[in-house]
Amino acid sequence: MDPITHRSHLSYIDRTREYYAAQGYEKPYAWARHADAPFAPLPKPLSQCKVGVITTAMPWRAPDATGRTDESRALWSGASDPPPARLYTQNLSWHKEATHTDDVDSFLPLNHLHAAARAGRIGGVAARFHGVPTDYSQRRTQEIDAPEILKRLREDAADIALLVPL
Repeated sequence: MDPITHRSHLSYIDRTREYYAAQGYEKPYAWARHADAPFAPLPKPLSQCKVGVITTAMPWRAPDATGRTDESRALWSGASDPPPARLYTQNLSWHKEATHTDDVDSFLPLNHLHAAARAGRIGGVAARFHGVPTDYSQRRTQEIDAPEILKRLREDAADIALLVPL
């Protein structure tokens, strides 16, 4: 039996490094690290916490006559109730041969969170959910998008932020 020289599962870390190397970048892609991330205990019991949701999906955009869509990569917010029936995900990197994003409930748990609120497991769902672009710019994420998302979550009185990226 030959020794295993690579991981047998899909490794996005290796794949990203290989992609950037193929683009001519000499330094390997540096994944963001945040040793001082502001994680904290819940401010109150989960059954009393309002949950805010953040996704990397974008609002649904139907393709034009040529099959193209507007590739706007702006931060956005949408109503949590009712949740959107569809979101645009084709511009994101996910294993499109292994799964699909036709069922919004499979990657955006707003209906599940509303059910958890009705059952008393969480205090509620924020009135809005938020979409953040996958810009691959750590500086833009840290200096522009993250502070704006935090501002919006605070406006929504969210106690918890749930990030559900694709």
